Amino acid sequence: MSLDIQDLFRRARVLPVVTIDSVSDAVPLAEALLAGGLRAIEVTLRTPTGLAGIEAIAAKVPNMVVGAGTVLSPADLRAVAAAGAQFALSPGSTPELLAVAKTSPIPFVPGVASASEVMAVLAAGLTTMKLFPAAILGGPAWLKALNGPLGQAMFCPTGGVGLDNARTYLAEPNVLCVGGTWIAPSDLIGAKDWPAITARAAAAVSALSG
Repeated sequence: MSLDIQDLFRRARVLPVVTIDSVSDAVPLAEALLAGGLRAIEVTLRTPTGLAGIEAIAAKVPNMVVGAGTVLSPADLRAVAAAGAQFALSPGSTPELLAVAKTSPIPFVPGVASASEVMAVLAAGLTTMKLFPAAILGGPAWLKALNGPLGQAMFCPTGGVGLDNARTYLAEPNVLCVGGTWIAPSDLIGAKDWPAITARAAAAVSALSG
């Protein structure tokens, strides 16, 4: 049964976006986020180890819902699904990705940056989108403006979102959750500072729940 992506995002409220340089960091990172109360993660394909990191989390941390980010092509989408990702996101959308999303075994969340792109994604039959880069595009004001004419579109804004402004985004009715790197930044992952990441996850859960 396919994952209900909107339900997952609504319950998550915040989606940590992580980049893994060493496969050995994948499992302890996922466990650190779980310990802080987060149950979903986006592992980007920005490094050669991203795919293997997804595979490790899917195999060894069953309580974590692992998704793939930076999915740029149909081949990427097929690869992350095969690795065990339960959903996939892209910073943008292409006709090729929107076409293959119709038959993808996992939910695909395309990125948008304009009303025209939102309309193209809706026309392809998808209603869940990633607004990227959210802050540069106008942030909550952009989302508020789009909600009138295109209210069926639902968003996970990322790019310039942090603990200081996440609640403002989440207050918009067309925002399911927010994504960001602030919970598990690359320097903390590189230092293997899992307690600090757990503390950041717990702080986000506390601040953004309800």
